[in-house]
Order: sequence, then C-alpha cells, then structure tokens
Amino acid sequence: MAMLEVKNLSISFGGLKAVNDFHVTIEKGQLYGLIGPNGAGKTTVFNLLTGVYKPDSGSIELNGVNITGKKTIDINQAGIARTFQNIRLFKDLSVLDNVKVGLHNHHPYSTLEGILRAPRYFKVEKEMNQRALELLKVFDLDQEADFKASNLPYGKQRKLEIARALATDPKLLLLDEPAAGMNPNETKELMDTIRFVRDNFDMTILLIEHDMKLVAGICERLTVLNFGQVLTEGETSAVLNDPQVITAYLGE
Repeated sequence: MAMLEVKNLSISFGGLKAVNDFHVTIEKGQLYGLIGPNGAGKTTVFNLLTGVYKPDSGSIELNGVNITGKKTIDINQAGIARTFQNIRLFKDLSVLDNVKVGLHNHHPYSTLEGILRAPRYFKVEKEMNQRALELLKVFDLDQEADFKASNLPYGKQRKLEIARALATDPKLLLLDEPAAGMNPNETKELMDTIRFVRDNFDMTILLIEHDMKLVAGICERLTVLNFGQVLTEGETSAVLNDPQVITAYLGE
C-alpha cells in the first residue's frame, strides 16, 4: 500500500482550473519532488493535501484512509505536516515554544489543568520540554532554545519550521521550497538534514523546490506540473533530461 495515493485531483478558482486531474503515488520512505514553473499549481496541490482548500473532484488517501476534504487539523492528526514557502513561525515565541506548539497535538492537558497548574500539567510540560529539546538538537538549535524565533538567522528559521512540523509526529512531511533564500552552504546543509530526517524519523517526504541541484541530489522520483496539469513523472534523472521539462523551464 502506498503512503500517499492521489487521483484526479482538481480545483478551480473563478472558472480557471488551477489544478486539473493531478495524480501521484508516493511509497513509504520515498523522497519525492514536485517541480514546475512559477504558477504551475504546486503550492495549490499542497493546500489541497493539507485541507487548506477542498478539491472540486478527486481523492486523497493516506495509508489507505480517505482524507479528501477533511479539516487541516484532522489531516495533521492523520499524519501529514508541512512547512511553507514563506516561513510561518510564531516569531515572538521562543525557539523552544515554537516546537512545543506542534507537540500539543500529542501531549494534551485540559485548559482547567493548565489554569490550576495541576500535577498532570507539570508532567506534560516536562515531557514536551524534553522532546522539544531533542528535536532542536537534531537541527543544531538546542543552544538557541531560549532565543526569540525572530532573532534566528534565516537559514535557522527554516530549520525551526521543519522541527516544529516534525513535532506533530507526521508520517508524511511536505516541504514547500525549503531552500528558498538560502546560500549554497545552507542549501548543502539542508540537503543533509532532509536525508537525516528521512532516514532517522522513518519519514516520507514530498518537497516543492526550484533549486534543481537540490532536487537532483536528494529526490528519487519527480512529478512535473505545468499549467496545473501533470506534464511528466518518473525517476529523477529521466525527468530532468526530458525535453518537455527543459522546454517548460526555459519558457518560465
């Protein structure tokens, strides 16, 4: 059974087909890339997969369970987490507290327990602090745990967003242009981090990316979108040498 099975996914805005009959099959443990020119519909696909938009037609299955049209929080709890092209952190919170926001999905205590500072509140907070620090250490952010998120350098903010997504304990991680705005050294470090997350967190990863060096270096398979439709798909080396793909990018 595939980790993610998407069939005939479509959505229109104002009569314009933003995504038309999109399909993809991603196996457990794969590093899969979704590429295409600007405006091709890539982020719209992510928004459909995470419940930001409801599709006009088509289906989305995660480990054989139909999650089509479910609310974002339900999809997250089912096992899909994401990052965003434009970093979305709680910038006035600490680095540690940003990760703890994600952990609240799996370490709940009631509002009353929090207000009364009941024993369970302290137990859960201790567990979350420990887990958050473990995640931060993976990304070499544990020394900045008490920093405000807004005070981190850009590249570290990107890493923090991935750490927060992992805190929700996903099965499938969606990364929307994780290398955007990074210099070459930061991009190389990010590639190593993505591989580490896949291998050590038993993670399946789908990423959108414009950096073809990163795509060629880590993605095992690719789907190419153009004007909202699948242009081609297959193993990375074959796709990147496909004349249709080269033409689509040259015409961007």
